[in-house]
Amino acid sequence: MGYCVTETLRDKHLPPAAAVVREFRQILMWPLHLLPANSADHRRVPRDALHGSLCAAGWQPFVSAFAGDQGRFSERHYKEFVSFLPQAQRFLYGESRVQMDSADEGQSALSAFRRTDIQQLRVVLREGSAPVQLQVERIELCLLADVDVAILQVEVHTRNLPLATAQDLLYRFGRAYPTGWDEDGHGVHNALRVEWLSADGRVLASSDADQREKFLKFTVEHRAPTISSHWSFLLEPLVLEPTRHSGLLRYRQIETHRMPLLAYLAMDNPRSLTQENWVRLGLVTTLHPNEAIPVQSPEVVEFVPRYCYDRYWSDSDAGPNTRFLCSGRALLVVGDASSEVFLDAERGILAQFRHQYRLLFMVNHFHRATLLLFSQLMADAIQHMDTASPDSVRRFKRRVRSGFETFLRFTHRYWFHELSEISHLQAIYRLCATRLGNDTLYAEIKSEMREMIDYLDSDAQRRQSTTVMRLTVVTTLSLVGTVATGFLGMNIFADADSPLIDRTLFFLMALFGTALLTGYAVVKSKRLADMLDALSDETLQGWGRVKAIYGAWRGDQ
Repeated sequence: MGYCVTETLRDKHLPPAAAVVREFRQILMWPLHLLPANSADHRRVPRDALHGSLCAAGWQPFVSAFAGDQGRFSERHYKEFVSFLPQAQRFLYGESRVQMDSADEGQSALSAFRRTDIQQLRVVLREGSAPVQLQVERIELCLLADVDVAILQVEVHTRNLPLATAQDLLYRFGRAYPTGWDEDGHGVHNALRVEWLSADGRVLASSDADQREKFLKFTVEHRAPTISSHWSFLLEPLVLEPTRHSGLLRYRQIETHRMPLLAYLAMDNPRSLTQENWVRLGLVTTLHPNEAIPVQSPEVVEFVPRYCYDRYWSDSDAGPNTRFLCSGRALLVVGDASSEVFLDAERGILAQFRHQYRLLFMVNHFHRATLLLFSQLMADAIQHMDTASPDSVRRFKRRVRSGFETFLRFTHRYWFHELSEISHLQAIYRLCATRLGNDTLYAEIKSEMREMIDYLDSDAQRRQSTTVMRLTVVTTLSLVGTVATGFLGMNIFADADSPLIDRTLFFLMALFGTALLTGYAVVKSKRLADMLDALSDETLQGWGRVKAIYGAWRGDQ
């Protein structure tokens, strides 16, 4: 298999230069970590405040077809719903409202907000290239109830896009900030200019990747990269952490600047694509369009078995000439533009791409983002712990136990390997999870969580055993005072008829002596416990026992 791939890539039989993507769609998914206004305060983000702030800034709550009237619920929604297993249905759509006491209890763990003011996107990919205009189908911010993770979704589409332009757009558009600059001061790897447009073509926000000093200054001051202005505009009223700008809620990047993406490409004859074209599409997030194919790379040599799902890569009614490419960071669906099944937006592959495939891709990246967030939170907890400060230690314990409780909710409510009984949906879901390494990451986070909890439990047991030991010593030595007061109560000394002052004096002397002995026992409880342990050690005899007792008293043990 590897030899065939390499030979194919050396073959220069490329499709015609005029190869066109008749229908092009791209969906970006950007996982973000939400934080309260005071990031030093490790509390959860207030949900009500978040929702209110989004609505005040122009975001509109997205009402699911399940929450509205029956007239909005179509066959497409039904087919989408029954594609998933019950645990996934509850996660994505919520519980039955009929069985709930209140309307809120039946809602999904996911809540979504949408922007409708942005209707178009204009992108200049390179210097000297013509601008590409796309329609904005969806700008959606998905929030999860139990963890502070949000996923920004941006869906754009256009028609009759040259294949080379489509590849370049997939590579350059979804980048939060430039990774460097060329000799002309233009950002590398990112699009030259990106503009969000209103319905009437008015520019609402544009990118600023060429402002090198802005990015350099921010990174020096905050030891973290900032994001381009058009993405900052898109996320308002949320503000980037760290920043000096005031804002009720803040966000932080969880992964790199490269946003995960889905893409739908309908072509006249997808079988005319060469192996090189398939590799460039499948590795679109990592392979620069101008770079040569690394033919000896394992990703290239084993490209088909590693990244391709070819169940429908044939002339069939189910999905004629449809190929799925999944690298984890990207999921592409490439098919025949002459196929009605592939283009059908209600029942065909296009409908599945915008709904089923989008959701399974989102679930995978939600899993990964949440696991990375758990790892980051545990690292922050350890970093901010000062063993010399009891308050810091107590805060550390609270954060660890709170994080573990959230991890348990995540495990039992949102973590699942089986998403659908439909074989190709489940296969693509697992292919994406495998490429992302979610199972390995989950095992690592679970092990780290368990180690921290075991440490806290062992520390608590040690403290409890120490406390019990000291109480035992104090109780043992307090018997001396008990014996003394009991001795006085035997009336050996006939002081019952003594003057009040004498009896009071005897009482105070006994009380003072007992209190002094008890206090001394508490202060020296550890050494006294060591002495008692040495005294009760049956393996010691004679002078050895005396030396052990003396050493315990001196604190040598």
